Amino acid sequence: MQASIEDWFRREILIHEAALVRFLSRNWFNQNDVQDIRHDIYVRVLEGAERQLPHSPRAFLFGVARHLLIDRVRRERIVAIDLLEDVDSLNVLIDEVSPERRATGREQVQRLSKLFDRLPPRCREVVWMKRVEGLSQKQIAERLGIAEATVERHLVRGIALLANALYGSGGHSSTKRVTDEPLIAVESRHGE
Repeated sequence: MQASIEDWFRREILIHEAALVRFLSRNWFNQNDVQDIRHDIYVRVLEGAERQLPHSPRAFLFGVARHLLIDRVRRERIVAIDLLEDVDSLNVLIDEVSPERRATGREQVQRLSKLFDRLPPRCREVVWMKRVEGLSQKQIAERLGIAEATVERHLVRGIALLANALYGSGGHSSTKRVTDEPLIAVESRHGE
């Protein structure tokens, strides 16, 4: 049985190695890790194949790759702009991302970055600590020397400002719709 799995692996999986390496190179921030990740993927594929051979080996291979990358991001708490630009491609089992899709992703990241830079300083700081650094509200409050409730207000306000600037208010937000003017909030009930 072992020989048949090895034959299956050579015949059904190794033929996709170039596409797998391209996928990993596009979606992982540290190119030095690509070969190690490829090896880990092959180990997982073989372990899965020993239990049951997949009906679609290529889809199985790229599904394992996607899950392994997601696991590594969670484990290492990595938030790299390059990874965020191509995060949608982690959900697609294709060899290449079209130039149009790549350009659209970059434009969206640049737009979000510009809007983020226009947030009020304290909101920007709190949103960064929460969403990028992954700190809890308690940790942010301790670091900034403010109350947790204040952290929550800044977080809600910052995210609302970003969402409103990106998607519009829908008529019930406490923020002003933004185009090219600075990101400004209408006075909130809390005066912050």
